[in-house]
Amino acid sequence: MAPARVSILMYHQIGAFAPMRAHRSTYCHHRRFAAQMAWLHHLRYPVLRLEQAIAGLRGQAPLPPRAVVLTFDDGYENFYQYALPVLARYGFPAMVYALADRLGQPAGWFAADGRATPPLMSAARLRELRRAGIDVGSHGLTHQRLAQVDRALARREITLSKSRLEQALGEPVRHFCYPYGSYDDAVVAMAAQAGYDSATTCDRAGAVVGEDPLRLPRKAISFGDSLAGYAWKLHVKQRRKAAPPVLQATERRSTA
Repeated sequence: MAPARVSILMYHQIGAFAPMRAHRSTYCHHRRFAAQMAWLHHLRYPVLRLEQAIAGLRGQAPLPPRAVVLTFDDGYENFYQYALPVLARYGFPAMVYALADRLGQPAGWFAADGRATPPLMSAARLRELRRAGIDVGSHGLTHQRLAQVDRALARREITLSKSRLEQALGEPVRHFCYPYGSYDDAVVAMAAQAGYDSATTCDRAGAVVGEDPLRLPRKAISFGDSLAGYAWKLHVKQRRKAAPPVLQATERRSTA
């Protein structure tokens, strides 16, 4: 019998975008996103909060077949405009990973690739999301490659982002996401010491029961994914595959 598993899906921006060749894993056209959510709804996929999925992966609660978790990295303002209304339509939960020291600012790291720098949600907007039932986790302070920077800086990014988001939201922040999927054993230990219950990676796979909750794999949803490709990622793309160096360094391309 196949082990119980959950597909943790990784999105970034949701919006109106022209066709592109590079950086596809950081964009999803809003029409495709709406079609993907409608598909999950009509085929009755269980869309879980991340906390529910973790309880199942730990064996503390049943994990329903075909379970899905929706995660959104960086906290772009276009999530509020395009994704939130669709999620509300179907009553789907989601996790948004925010950058504590970039709230309300542009995504400045895009400039290194010559791209426009989209705005990120403010603290007030994140509080609005929480009132709408959307969960918020930490993505660090400033979007650093944690396995590649000085250890003191990595610890600061992991620990201070938690306390600053907790201050902004007025509630505990229990979940972390490694920017660029950049992590190693030392970084994982820092996340544990900071008190996070989970941390998601950019490793490609379904998460199985017994999975280390601080090394959770995800499945990247890319700009070019059709519904057929979306279904393939949900049901076939299960074998764990580490994020390639190009993705860890720049998040430029989908591995679809």
